[in-house]
This record gives sequence, structure tokens and C-alpha cells, in this order.
Amino acid sequence: MADIIRLLPDHVANQIAAGEVVQRPASVVKELLENSVDAGATRIVLVVKDAGRTLVQVTDDGKGMSPGDARLCFERHATSKIRLADDLNAVRTKGFRGEALASIAAIAQVELRTREHDEELGTRVLMEGSRVRTQEPMACAPGTTIAVRSLFYNVPARRQFLKSDGVELKHVIDEFQRVALAHPDIGFQLVHNEHEEFNLPSGTGPGALRQRIVGLFGRKYDERLVPVEEHTELVTIQGFVGKPEYAKRTRGEQYFFVNQRFIRSSYLEHAVRKAYEELVARDTHPGWFLRIELDPAQIDINIHPTKTEIKFRDDRMVYALVHAAVRRALGRFNIVPSLDFEPEPALLAAQTNTGNGKAPAWRPTDLGAFTAPPRPSPEGWQQLFQLGMVTSADEETVATQAAPRTQVVPMREHEAPDGERPVFQLHARYIMAQLRSGLLVVDQQRAHERILYERNLKLLEQGAGLSQTELFPRHVELSATDLALVEEVLPELRSMGFDLALFGGRTLQVNGMPAEASDEDPGHLLETLLEQLKRERSSLRNERHTVLARSMARSMAIRPGRVLSVTEMHDLIDRLFACEHPHHTPLGKPTLLTIGSEELSERFER
Repeated sequence: MADIIRLLPDHVANQIAAGEVVQRPASVVKELLENSVDAGATRIVLVVKDAGRTLVQVTDDGKGMSPGDARLCFERHATSKIRLADDLNAVRTKGFRGEALASIAAIAQVELRTREHDEELGTRVLMEGSRVRTQEPMACAPGTTIAVRSLFYNVPARRQFLKSDGVELKHVIDEFQRVALAHPDIGFQLVHNEHEEFNLPSGTGPGALRQRIVGLFGRKYDERLVPVEEHTELVTIQGFVGKPEYAKRTRGEQYFFVNQRFIRSSYLEHAVRKAYEELVARDTHPGWFLRIELDPAQIDINIHPTKTEIKFRDDRMVYALVHAAVRRALGRFNIVPSLDFEPEPALLAAQTNTGNGKAPAWRPTDLGAFTAPPRPSPEGWQQLFQLGMVTSADEETVATQAAPRTQVVPMREHEAPDGERPVFQLHARYIMAQLRSGLLVVDQQRAHERILYERNLKLLEQGAGLSQTELFPRHVELSATDLALVEEVLPELRSMGFDLALFGGRTLQVNGMPAEASDEDPGHLLETLLEQLKRERSSLRNERHTVLARSMARSMAIRPGRVLSVTEMHDLIDRLFACEHPHHTPLGKPTLLTIGSEELSERFER
């Protein structure tokens, strides 16, 4: 029988390796940015065209390469980071396998310009499909510039699997943000299609990470952050967590960095989530930016091609310390109403000893001043039956506040239009109306959601929504990913009544709002809408109008706690029954229920 096993040619092996390392333009961005960081750069500029399909270029002021290294760096397993297998136990650099540039050069046209700082001339290398086309000396600035053009030009099947420019740009921005957050001491710039997305100055000192977070996600994040800082002999944990009230319904702002390397860890995520127990709803996600520093010998980073997954030698210890650090930070800033008078056991166990061999003194005030919740009083039961008796003097005040859960707003006879059935509001959440054969109960939020959904669908089909012009234009600052999403759906937003314009940078100018949402805060409404869209991103491409109409309806629907007048209640019911499908929300949840007279008689055992 003839031999059937053969060695693969180098260019084929490189293309196969590229399938593991380079999956989309964002993969190239990650590898090139990390190379620049490893080169000791203090300033890195990323230029992208067509979300990376046409061009990904990274320029840094790092140490540069010699002519020999400039050629050798495109060979597989060529690395300056390790010499022996034992060196893996002390790796602190980003890359070390020596596969990134070889893989990129196998499926793109790559131009490298590099020069060492103490040399007069640099080197230019042009690669195409793993083959050297040109290598020559040239005059260039110190540092390195790598331009990757026509990604997947020789692997058309892979190119066809790329998503829209909006989706690919989001992935590029994600990788950029991860590297920029890991290194606030380095200045970063991102330019897409000749438009500057970010220009982040380098920072030093304890405020550098906060400055970097604000630079990436907007000024509003400055007030949302709670600092975390714990130092032990084993692990140092620093960074920020988000205040519970700013938790979102979608993921996206959860960052762990171990020795300045972005990682994913469901194990550590559970530790943080547990610290937020009873502070956020189960279906919401608080944000965090946590930097963990420990001995490289305590982790294994060589378990995944992208190195975003690592293994801790003592994962239980790291889990306990992360949980304790976050919980302590929330407690220190009076967010967790803790009655504990002992510090976290994990922190005590790992706390650095003082010079005399004794653990540092700990005081109850270290966790902040807390007061116990008030005890229930018997008078509360008497007040329960008096809630909701609204007088005309109080009505204006009640209408502007969230009503108590037990509030009933009765209808006064003179308020009911002639010939209309009596209605009243229960708990500022349900509308109750008399039927000829029983009782109708309407969920005001769900009913409004159904009304808005059908209205939005018609507006999207007609393309002419009514807009209430703002007296003075309002400005809303968005993150880069949110702005890219707005640009993707801008025509549809205008169809539903938004009058929006790009103001510059990442700022959106709101000239008008949908007529039905003219009283809403534009920033809050847009943020809520974008959260809904991100939750349904997978369906957005194929069911665009349905997803947009549904997301907009959920963002604009009246919330529980809003007191309605009798006229508003009648109007809501009338509009609900004018819908094509009044009985359910767009996601199939009931909007109303009826209780028949027979059922009432049966319940009362008549």
C-alpha cells in the first residue's frame, strides 16, 4: 500500500494556521496592536478602511527592527519572546508563539516599514501570500508601520463569511478598546475611513485608567464608576466596577485583565456577579474594569490560540479575592447595606503582614458607615387602606411621582365623559374597567407597547414619521459601538420620527423627537433603544423592521408607576382595541385579561 501521509507546503500550512489566528479584520487589529505594545511603543495609531477589508494599518514609535528581523518575523514560530519551554512560565508579553505575522501574510498583502532608533535607514518588506515580493532599505521614521491590505484576497470563501461593515467595525472597536484599556500609559488613535473615532492621550498615576474609560465610553461614565483596590501578597486587584443602578440589559462593558492581558472568564464573572447579589436584577449586567496582577508562574496562558482564556494554578483563591474586593468596594462607597462588622475572610487571609508580623488593624469604619433599616410599625397597616385617596390639591404632585405599589386612583364621577364606562387605575400599573359581563384588567405598559409597535411598523413602511422639533437642539454623547449602530439604522429612526444628525466626534445632535415621545429625555430614550437593539442584534439583519419597531415600542412604552387620568385611560383602551392584535405584546405576552361575572360569583361562593 502506498504512503498517503505527506508534509504540507509552507504556504498551505500558513493558510491553515491563519484560520486559527485570523478570523476577521478584528483579529489582525488585535495581533498588530499587541506587537506594537510589546515593542515598547508610547504612541500607537490604527488606521482602518472599510472596517478592515481594504486596509488595517498600525504605526508605532517602538524600538523597530533590524533588516534581518524584518524578514524573519514573517516566518512561522519566529519569536523574540521565548527560548526554552520553561520561559512560558514567565511570559509577560502579548505574543510569544511567532505565528501572527506569518498567518496574516498568508492571506493578505502586507507591507512592513521599520527602523531602529539608532539607525539612519530603515527597511521595507512587501509580502504577498507568504512570499517575499520586495525587501529594500528605505528612509522612514523610527518605529514600525505594518499595512495589511485586501484581507482574504486569496481565500475568497473566507471573505464571503465576513459580516456587514457595521458589524465588522464593532469587532475592530472591541479589540481596540481591550488593548487601550489594558495600557492607559500608551496613547492610542483610531481612524476609520479618514474619520477619527478615538484620540486617547497617555496617562500616568492612579487616575490613568479612569481617564481611559471616560475617553473610550464617554464623560457620563465618570460618575458611574466605583474604584476597586486591594493589595495582598498573592494578588493585586485594581480598577473600577459600575454602580448597580447603571446595570444594563446587555453585556459589553465587562473587562478582566490579568497581567495587562484581556481575558474571558465565566468563573471570575460569577465572583463579581455574586458581589452584586440583590443589588441588580438577574437579567441585567453591571459593568466592570478589573486589573489583576500576579506571578506569571501562577497562570497558564497557552491554552487557546487567541490567549483570551487562561488557567489559574489556584483558581479558588483568585475567585475569593475578586469577590471580596468588589464587595468591599461596593460597601466602602455605601452601596451595599452590610451589617457585617468583620472584614472579608479572603482579604484577611491574604492581607500583607506588617513589619512586626501582625496583621494590620482593621476597624468597622473601613467598610463605611451604615444604618440599619427602620423596623415596621403597626401604624403602617392602618395607612395601607388609606393610600390612593387623591385630592385635587395632591393630584399634580402624585402625577409626577412613581405611585406606591398599593395605590388605587379612583375615578371621580365628574371626570368620566358622558356615556363612557367607569375606569380606575390599580397600583399605577393596571387599568380596570367594568364590562357588561364582568371586569377588564389592562396592563398599561404592555398595552402601550402593542400600540406603539403597530404604529412603528406602519411608519417604517411609509417612511414618514411625525417629529416634534426641539426648541433647542440637544446633544447626546455615545460610545463608538453605539454610534456605529445608530448610523446603521439611522434611516429607520428618521422614519419613526427621530430628527438626528452627526455633530462631530461621537456626539449626536437631536433636532426632533417622535411626537409620542416629545417629553422623553433624548439621551435616556436612545440609550434604552440601543440596549434593546443590541439584545436582538442577531435578528436585526433579517427582520430589520420588526426588530426596530419592537425595540422602539419597548423603549417608549409608559412604565409602571405613572398615574394616568381617566381620559388617558380611556384613550389607551380605545387605541389598544383598534390594533390588529390587541391581546398580546409583540413578543406574545398578554396585554389584558377578563374576569367574568360567573367567575366572580364562583369565587364568592354565591
